[in-house]
Amino acid sequence: MSGPVRLADIAELRAFCAAADLGSLGRAARLIGVSQPALSKRLRTLEAVAGARLLERSPRGVTLTPAGTRLYVEARKLLAQAEEVESLMAGLRGEEQPVRLATSHTIAEYVLPGPLVEFEQKRERHLSVELVIANSLVVHELVREGRAEFGIAAVDAAMSSDGVLRQLPFCDDAVVVAVPGDHPWAALDLIPLDELVRTPMVMRDPSANTRRTIEAALEARGLSLAPPLAEVGSTSAAKATAISEGVPVLLSRMAVRGNAEGLVERPVEGVDFSRRFVILMGAHETLRPAARALIDHLVKTTG
Repeated sequence: MSGPVRLADIAELRAFCAAADLGSLGRAARLIGVSQPALSKRLRTLEAVAGARLLERSPRGVTLTPAGTRLYVEARKLLAQAEEVESLMAGLRGEEQPVRLATSHTIAEYVLPGPLVEFEQKRERHLSVELVIANSLVVHELVREGRAEFGIAAVDAAMSSDGVLRQLPFCDDAVVVAVPGDHPWAALDLIPLDELVRTPMVMRDPSANTRRTIEAALEARGLSLAPPLAEVGSTSAAKATAISEGVPVLLSRMAVRGNAEGLVERPVEGVDFSRRFVILMGAHETLRPAARALIDHLVKTTG
């Protein structure tokens, strides 16, 4: 019995493993930077070379066949070696593709600057990071669709696991009420809950996790916020508006403790607005060595 007319190439195996890891041809195509028709062609060619169907396709996505499972195990070993070779070659050329990191506004502004500088200083060669800053829901979608290698986002019910992304604990936080030093609430030890819900405040846009965290906690008590005094798209804009108008603002605790610029945090009576941030990523094998190294560093420095 004759063997295959040729061996599978790295691009075909990478397309196959990405599709298996993500369970979707569209997400796999975005992850490796090709069109979906191009990825499908690579998979058909690989199946022709293998002489077996490797993926079961359905409207819900793709899954491995028994033959595909056997190939996947060995292909992953080969791709890991190929990535090491590619990393070495990039180092010899003095080049390396940037790591694509999507992150929330809060993490980008108050957590990442120091660890990124420290990571750069520890490496023998420059690593560039493509930083995409968006609210947590958008970060989730960017990683899920393969447009970012990993992301850092706050988690809530709207970001429930879909089986595609893994979550690695990153850091804890809370949404707090911050007020200018001359505001009446600055003299209180606790802000009464009934006073909080009837007071217009500066808030982030409705899709921001800061806003959704507060609304979810109040909804559980049958309450809701008063209409916002102003809605803004970033933490910096929220702080500036609150200070200029002399009014309360809902912010991440990191923003108040990091550089409050005249704002003071005040707790709310009987309610906690805690939240947590996680690192979002696909299968470990879909991450390049540089991305894995950066994730390890971020976890160690913020843990």
